[in-house]
Amino acid sequence: MLPDIERLLILQDRDKKARLIRTELKNAPLERKALEQKLADARQHAGDAKHRQRSAEVEQARLDTEIKSRHGQIAKYETQKLQTRKNEEYQALTHSVEHVKKEIAGIEDRQLDLMDTLEKLKPEVAAADKAATDAAALVQRQITDLETKCANLESQLTELDATRTKFTDGLDEDLLDTYKRLFTTKTEAVVALNHEVCAGCHMKVTASTALATKVGKSVVHCEQCNRILYQGEH
Repeated sequence: MLPDIERLLILQDRDKKARLIRTELKNAPLERKALEQKLADARQHAGDAKHRQRSAEVEQARLDTEIKSRHGQIAKYETQKLQTRKNEEYQALTHSVEHVKKEIAGIEDRQLDLMDTLEKLKPEVAAADKAATDAAALVQRQITDLETKCANLESQLTELDATRTKFTDGLDEDLLDTYKRLFTTKTEAVVALNHEVCAGCHMKVTASTALATKVGKSVVHCEQCNRILYQGEH
C-alpha cells in the first residue's frame, strides 16, 4: 500500500471521529431542549392538577355562600309568613320556602360531588408534585452529564483539529483536495476494493483498475464513484 494511502486512511479515521463529534455537539442543544421540555411537561401536569384542586375549592366555597344566601331567603319567607293574614300569601310563601329548600338540596348534592372530586384530587396532586420534583432532579443530572459530555467532546475535537496537519503535511495537494471533496460529498473518500468490488459504491471495477489497486504503486480511483481505492479482500 502506498504511504500516502496509509496516511489518508489514518486521516480519514480521525476526520470521521471529528465529524461524529461535530454532529453530537450540533445535536446537544436539541437534547437539552428535549430534557427541559420533559421537565416543563411534568411541571405543567402538576400545575394543572393544582388548578383543578383550587377550582374545586373555590366552587365549594361559592356553594357554601349560596346555601347561606338560600337560608337567608327561607328566614325572610318564614318571617313574612308570620306577618301575613292572607291564606293565599301564606301558601305562596310556603311554596317559596319549599322551592328554596329543594334548591339547597341540589346545591348540597353538588357539594358532595365536589368533596368526592377533592378527595380524588389529593393523591393526584401529591403524585404530580412528586413527579415534578423527581423530574427536576433527574433533568438537572442529565443536563450536567450532557454539559460534561460536550466539554469532553470539545476537548477531543480541539486535539483532532490541532494535530490534523501531522497527517496532511507532505501529501500531494491535488490528492488532498480530492480526498476533502470525496470525504465531504461521499462520507468516505478512501475505501477497500474487495473481490474487485468497490466498498463505496458496490460496483465492480475493471480488470485494469483491480490490477493497479493490487499492485499498489499509484493512486487508483473507482471508475464509478471516483473514490480512492486500496486493496482489501482478494
